[in-house]
Amino acid sequence: MVNQLKIGVLGIQGAYQAHLNILHKLGVEGKLVKYRQDLKNIDGLIIPGGESTVFTKVFGFKMELEDIQIFANEKPVFGTCAGLILMAKDLGDFRVQQLGILNITVKRNAYGSQTESFESEITGCLTPAYQAIFIRAPKIEIAGDTVHICGSLNDDPVWVENDKHMGCSFHPELTEDTRIHAIFLDKIRKQIKKLQMA
Repeated sequence: MVNQLKIGVLGIQGAYQAHLNILHKLGVEGKLVKYRQDLKNIDGLIIPGGESTVFTKVFGFKMELEDIQIFANEKPVFGTCAGLILMAKDLGDFRVQQLGILNITVKRNAYGSQTESFESEITGCLTPAYQAIFIRAPKIEIAGDTVHICGSLNDDPVWVENDKHMGCSFHPELTEDTRIHAIFLDKIRKQIKKLQMA
């Protein structure tokens, strides 16, 4: 049923518990995903922040990168910070494997080191404006034609989406504002209806 969503959160590393907490606030079931079989019977997947090179090292042990790519062919994926890096098409860093499901080029840690973390209001499609938390955040250097920019910081995109997927340079899971996660849930509901009508 569309109103009984089950959302997976990749539990390899990063702030996955914070994502699970927000899903709970929104009244949907969150499920920790660590192995490829955990991708079964979920409606969408969140890839949290963390260290993108560590994610890459884990792929091939608990699940393959291709497992998530196959999942993403039909179901929505939402990546934050390192999750956005993994979703991008181009990074220019051989140490990181990428899913290539968002037509963007990113640069790791472009907004500074851990000690240079900051909060800032982003402009875009939310009113009132969203106060975002940036921690070693990647910069979206190029957003392709198939990508819609939802939010920006100083005219640079920091929140993007395409037909099914969504990604943020910042950490929406670390705030009390649930609106961005709610938008992802709406995207999932639309995809479920689309698949039901196919």
